[in-house]
Amino acid sequence: MIEGLRLRPVAESDLDSLDAMFNDPAAIGEFNWGGFVGGGQWRRRFAENGLLSDDKSVLMVALDDETLGFVSWFRVMTGNVTYCLEFGISLWPDARGKGYGAAAQHLLARYLFAHAPINRVQAVTEVDNLAEQRALEKAGFTREAVMKGRTFRDGAWRDEVLYRMVRTELTGGDTTPAG
Repeated sequence: MIEGLRLRPVAESDLDSLDAMFNDPAAIGEFNWGGFVGGGQWRRRFAENGLLSDDKSVLMVALDDETLGFVSWFRVMTGNVTYCLEFGISLWPDARGKGYGAAAQHLLARYLFAHAPINRVQAVTEVDNLAEQRALEKAGFTREAVMKGRTFRDGAWRDEVLYRMVRTELTGGDTTPAG
């Protein structure tokens, strides 16, 4: 684990950075860029619930007092009353490639298992996003499947890889709160 790395709630001061990131292809990254979005979406959601809800939530990734990016997750129904959580991550460009992503994803898994009645956490990434696949594996996730033609980006249908972690696979079984 990287000392000083933590997850924290979104603060109002983060909202302009989030809006800017989602409207800059270089900032959000090749695999997360889905076209320009209308401004103010983050402020509206923040005003509703602070970006923390039962169905969809966001936490910032921070190293000491420096914000590195964010993680988000949402419910995926797996039965009539059961669900798992699927998450994503995006780090600011200067924070990428330093191991922060893997550590943040492991922290998020710990957090989610500690605070949600779930048995499974999952993530998907494009088959060409090798850096994210390495980060997920380093964080303790297991590659489970290739999903053909699952997402549309940059004018083409793309294959994605599904990664999972079930509660018993969390390193050491530790489900204490992250950060």
